Amino acid sequence: MPLVPAEPPVPADPTVLHPLPEHPRVVLLKPLVKSPLIEVGDFSYYDDPHDPTAFETRNVLYHYGPERLVIGKYCALGTGTRFIMNGANHRMDGPSTFPFPTMGGSWAEHFDLITDLPGRGDTVVGNDVWFGHGATVMPGVRIGHGAIIGAGAVVTGDVPDYGIVGGNPARLIRTRYDAADVARLLAVAWWDWPLQHITEHVRTIMSGTVDDLEEAAAQIERP
Repeated sequence: MPLVPAEPPVPADPTVLHPLPEHPRVVLLKPLVKSPLIEVGDFSYYDDPHDPTAFETRNVLYHYGPERLVIGKYCALGTGTRFIMNGANHRMDGPSTFPFPTMGGSWAEHFDLITDLPGRGDTVVGNDVWFGHGATVMPGVRIGHGAIIGAGAVVTGDVPDYGIVGGNPARLIRTRYDAADVARLLAVAWWDWPLQHITEHVRTIMSGTVDDLEEAAAQIERP
């Protein structure tokens, strides 16, 4: 009898809101977010037993614009991960930090005192970043690919690729790979592979070596 070719592995669907229907606490963020100031890559998810679909209002705070929140692909956000945006800033160059103009009355005539505050720019998260429970990211922070943010960390400064940070304020604990291997991983950029190729190499991506990843990358058919 002729051999029947094996069916190719089936990729997961990046467009569904709840990738695990039996666990509604997990949502994919890309099909959830509506704000034009928030950009999220495929398969990045948020896990929260208390209405994860409220992510935009409960976890992205003081987002009055125009700064953007950019989250890459394949990021895992633990319960309570929050992004503080530039709208949280108060003046600190005078005797009081109180935002008088927001209270109304004639105080509103001085609104320029809170609209000309310096901003730190967009908050940008790379691909394949894991946020532990209750992590907080301050305005304008840039977090590199493959980083790990410890539970309860308050990230006030940039995090390098494949860095592990923890504490308040968060400090670099170590990097997951040495500088040479980090460069190789960034060159491989598995998160940009075709979805079918990722599907065929899930075990390598999760538990392989850098050599294994490079070998898998070399198998991608080029147009």
